[in-house]
Amino acid sequence: MIRGPEQQGHGYDHGYPQPGPYAPPQPYAQAEPWDQYARPEPYAQPVPPDAYAPPEQPDAYGQGPWEYPQEPGYSGHPAPGDPAPGPAAAPPEPGPVAPPPAESRRSGPAVAGGRDRYFDTLRAVALVRVVTYHTFGWAWAGMVFPSMGVMFALAGTLMAKSLERPALQVVRSRVRRLLPPFWFWGAFVVVAMLVHGWMPGWQIVFWVVPLGDPPGNAWGQQAWEILWYLRTYLWFVLLSPVLLRIFRTAPVAVLVLSLAPIVVFQYAWRPPDDRFGSALTDLATYLFCWLAGFAHREGVLQRLKPAAVVLLSLAALAYGGWYALAHQAETGTYDLDDIPLAQAFWSAGFVTLLMYFKAYYGVDFARLARFKRLDRIVTVFNGRAVTIYLWHEIALVLAVPLIDRLWKVPAFEAYLPLESQWFMFAVGWVLIWIALPLAGWVEDVAAKKKPKLLP
Repeated sequence: MIRGPEQQGHGYDHGYPQPGPYAPPQPYAQAEPWDQYARPEPYAQPVPPDAYAPPEQPDAYGQGPWEYPQEPGYSGHPAPGDPAPGPAAAPPEPGPVAPPPAESRRSGPAVAGGRDRYFDTLRAVALVRVVTYHTFGWAWAGMVFPSMGVMFALAGTLMAKSLERPALQVVRSRVRRLLPPFWFWGAFVVVAMLVHGWMPGWQIVFWVVPLGDPPGNAWGQQAWEILWYLRTYLWFVLLSPVLLRIFRTAPVAVLVLSLAPIVVFQYAWRPPDDRFGSALTDLATYLFCWLAGFAHREGVLQRLKPAAVVLLSLAALAYGGWYALAHQAETGTYDLDDIPLAQAFWSAGFVTLLMYFKAYYGVDFARLARFKRLDRIVTVFNGRAVTIYLWHEIALVLAVPLIDRLWKVPAFEAYLPLESQWFMFAVGWVLIWIALPLAGWVEDVAAKKKPKLLP
């Protein structure tokens, strides 16, 4: 991605605390990683009343997908004091029942509470991948799981659903839920940079509304450089009412053509090296993923042929992977975060397969509830996604001086792997979990909910 003069050196190091070349995080997050996904699927059909199907067995949440009322005398066991029942009339012969459409057969059962654990799990995995990448700096991590593209796709799905309500109301709600956690976190970062000699100009307005990359100094770089994601997410939210109208005119064509801007930026016109150019590049890189979320919600993916979807997805993956590997001499790495064109195509192929798998087979991971601890972790990750994303870099930065102090204790020096990055990874997660009750309540306030230490 491209950054302006005041953000040169903007990037993640692959070994703390020294900063390295810019490599934007692959998360989460802005998709609206922290929001709720509700069922039902757009093609779910009711069961015909004359099917005479017996009640379903309870699922993992304790209730079946359908309920059938019992007719009087159906069980053959009258209540005490009731007259003895006469012979039960034979039920009429049921007529032929047409099978439900293919889309209905592919839709899984609704998840209790309106949540879809498939999406919840993807978001949680994306956040873990973000923290892992920013700890170890593995260039291959983005190919294993392009978390940024996944999070934008999840956010696009939710945004398309929300836009069933008035657009202005939806946009205001999204902005309201984003800004208070950002302001709370930013107050600490800005004050710390001011104490360490930072003198902001008029660009400090981007610390109020991050429509452009907020400025900062090198001392706080590792904390504020992740804000490109919030900026990109905010622009997608503002543009979504128009994007959704355009998408609905020709869904498949618009989805395919959404990769055209990043191709133009790579081969025909390079955006300027400033905030405006950076925003354009990031929007072009993840536009397909955002619209893929629209395609899932609008039922477009369900209508596509599996062979065509798989073939095109694999072609996008192949091109993105080839471009990244073939252009290492230009960037010095095959890390997708440093190569927007490769990132766009790899994320497009990966996200399409994930979304189509969900749409075609109706997967919802409802049985995750059987694993109570894992299910609880997924719930916390989704209820505090913004907090985890914003505070994880600060946690990793603070892990370094904390580990330095542990070296002064002979027992710790002898028995703990203090020099290992895995140990720093573990300490970072401990600090993240400490931050959840201390800062996560702001997400509840922003969502107009009763504040809780943990969701």
